[in-house]
Amino acid sequence: MNRYFSPIFFLIAGVAFGQTKVPDAEVARVQKSAILIDTHNDVTSATVAGLDIGKARTDGHTDIPRMRAGGMGAQFFAVYVGPEYAKNHTAAHRTLEMIDTVRHDIIERYPETFAYATTADDIERAHKSGKIAALMGIEGGHAIEDSLRLLRDYYVLGIRYMTLTHVNSNHWADSSGDENKPNNGLTDFGKRVVLEMNRLGMIVDISHVADKTFWDALAVSRAPIFASHSSCRALTNVPRNMTDEMLAALGKKDGVVQINFNCGFLSEKSAAADAAMGSNMAKRFSEMEAQYKNDPPGLLAAQKAMAAEYATKAVRATLQDVVDHIDHAVKVAGIDHVGLGSDFDGVECTPIGLDDTSKWPNLTRALLEKGYSAEDVRKIYGLNTLRLMRAVEKTAKEMQKEPVQADPPPIQVAPEGR
Repeated sequence: MNRYFSPIFFLIAGVAFGQTKVPDAEVARVQKSAILIDTHNDVTSATVAGLDIGKARTDGHTDIPRMRAGGMGAQFFAVYVGPEYAKNHTAAHRTLEMIDTVRHDIIERYPETFAYATTADDIERAHKSGKIAALMGIEGGHAIEDSLRLLRDYYVLGIRYMTLTHVNSNHWADSSGDENKPNNGLTDFGKRVVLEMNRLGMIVDISHVADKTFWDALAVSRAPIFASHSSCRALTNVPRNMTDEMLAALGKKDGVVQINFNCGFLSEKSAAADAAMGSNMAKRFSEMEAQYKNDPPGLLAAQKAMAAEYATKAVRATLQDVVDHIDHAVKVAGIDHVGLGSDFDGVECTPIGLDDTSKWPNLTRALLEKGYSAEDVRKIYGLNTLRLMRAVEKTAKEMQKEPVQADPPPIQVAPEGR
């Protein structure tokens, strides 16, 4: 890699004293020169329940004052559809609610801060105007209810990526969170989903999927794919992270791994603590969703209380852990194939030093002091994601010139579902 410091004096002085110190002015310069794109933020689960993202708060990770302080350029807001909505056959309903909270509670409510975006060019225009580009990605392929028609509707409504699964396998793709793996990766319909996403111009997201699903998606997709919020399994051995073989293959296909800030994906000690508490937390969360189904403020309060309880027991990762995962991914996949997918407000534990959306400059400093050049940082922060988006958009234009294929018959599902 081409790594350098400016001014060079600080590099020489740092080496002389055994460490590299980067002045505040240089950190600020590099931060300002980058378009910082975070590909996964779950604050939408709070805004849909009534949270005002415009007001500063002391809990959670995301609000406008902190996003501004962090120098953010673009945010993919998660249209998260929990597994419980698949079980009670209301996934599409929930998807529409989540899309609405981004369009109405975030973008329309704060037009002086956010600019609605669906393309790489939109992100660059928003950045030039001093606004934060707001984009959407679905988390959980069960949101399409096994229908390519719904997939197309979601694209029209602004969805620009879809995570093929969440912690649950659906009827056409297996999840890393499902021990049974009922589909052996992607089914034939699942492969049609991937190709239809290519034709539309929707990024195929392989975070949360089983390893076989990853390999199937990589083989089938005609456009580069990404992991919207995953880290490195070689450093933290959890199924949600990517193996070195997967990272290398993703890089060869011009994809991008967006490093996740969940403590349990960054640190083995944190992962062990998570494992001890995880099943109980998941059970309690599902119970809360059911208990407060018709009481969004009550759900938000209960979630806050549970998060506060978890925070007292969690073993926190550090800023250095994040840098280590970025560095490992760069070494395996290449500098052009690494980005950032924080998972802010979707996790209870964030690293010390990257506590929330205001702390991005700490990462800028840490990467510069690690030896990354300003151009390297710009690639990781946004240029790699913009390149991938343009490749996906180009593939869509090419595929739209081809004859339209008929939709396959609907999947036949037992009344009780899977």
